[in-house]
Amino acid sequence: MPANELKNKYNELKEKLHPDVKKLLEQWAVLQKQYEGDFFEFDVRGKKIKQDLTYKSLSGTKISKVYLPKYKDWGDILKWQLQENVPGEFPYTAGVFPLKREGEDPTRMFAGEGGPERTNRRFHYVSLGQPAKRLSTAFDSVTLYGEDPGHRPDIYGKVGNSGVSIATVDDAKKLYSGFDLCDAKTSVSMTINGPAPMLLAFFMNAAIDQQCEKYIIENNLRGDVNKLIESKFDIEKLPKYLGVDGKPVHHTKLPKSSGSKFPSSGGDLGEAGLPSGNDGLGLRLLGLSGQDVLPADVYEKIKAKALATVRGTVQADILKEDQAQNTCIFSTEFALKLMGDVQEYFITNKVQNFYSVSISGYHIAEAGANPITQLAFTLSNGFTYVEYYLSRGMNIDDFAPNLSFFFSNGMDPEYSVIGRVARKIWAKAMKYKYKANDRSQKLKYHIQTSGRSLHAQEIDFNDIRTTLQALYAIYDNCNSLHTNAYDEAITTPTEESVRRAMAIQLIINRELGTAKNENPNQGAFLIEELTDLVEAAVLEEFNRITERGGVLGAMERMYQRNKIQEESLYYETLKHTGEYPIVGVNTFLNKNGSPTILPTEVIRSTTEEKEFQISTLQSFKERHKDKSAEMLQRLQKVAVNNGNLFAELMETVKYCSLGQITNALYSVGGQYRRNM
Repeated sequence: MPANELKNKYNELKEKLHPDVKKLLEQWAVLQKQYEGDFFEFDVRGKKIKQDLTYKSLSGTKISKVYLPKYKDWGDILKWQLQENVPGEFPYTAGVFPLKREGEDPTRMFAGEGGPERTNRRFHYVSLGQPAKRLSTAFDSVTLYGEDPGHRPDIYGKVGNSGVSIATVDDAKKLYSGFDLCDAKTSVSMTINGPAPMLLAFFMNAAIDQQCEKYIIENNLRGDVNKLIESKFDIEKLPKYLGVDGKPVHHTKLPKSSGSKFPSSGGDLGEAGLPSGNDGLGLRLLGLSGQDVLPADVYEKIKAKALATVRGTVQADILKEDQAQNTCIFSTEFALKLMGDVQEYFITNKVQNFYSVSISGYHIAEAGANPITQLAFTLSNGFTYVEYYLSRGMNIDDFAPNLSFFFSNGMDPEYSVIGRVARKIWAKAMKYKYKANDRSQKLKYHIQTSGRSLHAQEIDFNDIRTTLQALYAIYDNCNSLHTNAYDEAITTPTEESVRRAMAIQLIINRELGTAKNENPNQGAFLIEELTDLVEAAVLEEFNRITERGGVLGAMERMYQRNKIQEESLYYETLKHTGEYPIVGVNTFLNKNGSPTILPTEVIRSTTEEKEFQISTLQSFKERHKDKSAEMLQRLQKVAVNNGNLFAELMETVKYCSLGQITNALYSVGGQYRRNM
């Protein structure tokens, strides 16, 4: 064929290509050029970010953070761009951001035990010296079920055990004291579901009042405000932080300004009895609100700014609670309404850095589901929330960026691709079904190493499992990671085991050479095949759920619970027969038979901590007895009139405890009852 005919045929075929396809092919050379330099520039919400694109090893080898394939064929190039692409580009298979955030590892450590002061000390311990403060909060079962601490026999023994006891907004202020909740490098996650809106209201008020404290100090209003407080309140009856010496910290002993750094004992500041790293921020308005001491217009400005800047996540995933974890307290319909109210409040108040829900597969996996079922159920729950929020008239691009996900990472091969498959399915659905923008298409997720893979035999081997699972997660470009402590199979983690768990992440991120690259999985034949297999299996599970009337219809038939239980039984059977080898448990036993290890230390809340929580709660109720009944009636009225409950809760929590609010809402929203 003559050259001119060949060229005409080429142009003719080129014209038949889809415009998007033509654009991808034409920009390939430009994309390659972008990743050949030493720096990479990209936009984040209109802000230019410039980061190093290379890393030099000790041997002098220059390693790029992102490598592109060396394909020449248009078909290969196109397929790779449509199914994989570079991090930060649709369909986000390799990651939702072009590069990882500098100065902030994905490390997030879980803590919660005793009263708010003890957990606050643990938070400061695990974050000391870290450039970013990424906290994750575990609550005790009393809090998880929306009750107040008390002497009732079924409550007293659980107060402050296996999680922190939080019953009032003052507890939340103490819990996060010393951490600037509106700082760009502070992020807080709260593992709470049934009573999530109340705990979220506690947290938001704590963040707002911290900013009120800072405003008072920065504008030299401390003296005037103290006089106002003393004229309106009995200072000695206001709540106090229980110091490291076991004594209440008087407000006069707090540092005179936020940002002060001081040791936990000794020295002028240390005499306050606060843990190392705690500058007292959040403790200066204990027992009252910034609203009580500042002009209304000033308070509203501070509140608006705080809501727009605070970073974090609240779990609040009620669908997976019904399917797997069981901490439901309200009827499913009312719980969904509360979730929708939170999201509407976020939209109205421009809360853009906080996730209103963490759609969670972790608990589905811990209950027994395999990785494919975990992923399918989690994504289907996510799409159910999308449909519900849309049915309430919310715009997809107003709420989708406030959704986040949470997965478990075990040892099975499918876990190595759980993030990339999730990102790919979510991005395509958001773009093609919901016509959402780029930001809404980006699935961001936290991942935690598997608790179920920790064993009470040969517990030292648990760190090896956790390290491998963490490597899966980091290679899959997770946004946030928690590594479990090796002794969690037998007790609440000690300071020593938590330090080891953190070291796992730090060693991978800071020492392991291949982890300096941010797309190490791309191009691996095994990873590509697993991605295709897992994606196909997830879509098949979507069909099975659809056949049962969608997620809610399947829940009515207990489909999800039954499937999880069947998969759990299968795993346990193989484990006990030895067909599924677990080193130190059913194979490679030591000379003593690898018996179950008994803990030398079992961490539990003390009687003193329980009593202190109960007494501070009673003091809170006594201080607000003239206002609490009125506020609860107001809340119930909003519910009856189908108003926004979270907007009202932001005021209610200033005067009412968690248990008071929960019981008031039962009468208007209904209590949870499982289908049998």
